[in-house]
Amino acid sequence: MFVVALAKGRFLAPSLDLLARAGILFEEELRESRRLIFQSCDGTCRVILVKPIDVPTYVEYGAADVGIAGRDVLLESRADVLQPLDLGFGQCRIVVAARDGESRVDTDPTIVRVATKYPRIALSYFNSRGTPVELISLSGSIELAPLVGLADRIVDLVETGQTLRDNGMRVVDVITESSARLLVNRASYQTKREDLVRLIETLEVVR
Repeated sequence: MFVVALAKGRFLAPSLDLLARAGILFEEELRESRRLIFQSCDGTCRVILVKPIDVPTYVEYGAADVGIAGRDVLLESRADVLQPLDLGFGQCRIVVAARDGESRVDTDPTIVRVATKYPRIALSYFNSRGTPVELISLSGSIELAPLVGLADRIVDLVETGQTLRDNGMRVVDVITESSARLLVNRASYQTKREDLVRLIETLEVVR
């Protein structure tokens, strides 16, 4: 049996659909259950449900053999895991955004206050441009920060950018693209190689 860590939230439904296409089915409806651990109908797979940011940690430390998480989470966590597949859903961008009418980041001579859920990604971005930065870590409603004077910029994950536009903000730079990735524990890839290779090959076909 191998263990799969799945992220609660917007990735859960497409992740379960992907596993179903790969022949991994569950008797219970995982999306509506309050349980956190489930076994597949054929007994070959156990799924654990965790917060998105925690998926790479569960995989890196071997509590799960494989996981599905966004590339944004991987970049922020810097987990030491294998990433054999881009699963083709959850496409977003990690961007720098500011209020309409404000200058681009690279013209700012003073310290820029940046609100974000991604402090490591944000710090790496601004350091690479030589821009002094003060990071403010927030867990929700990041776009609110510049509107109330808490921050000059935000670094956040956007899909369409509509929330930014609705709040009088605009994208000033795209840091990188993000989508759902398959993660594999390095030790598991050796000890359960046959099963995991079969899973990877199947997901590559059905994704």
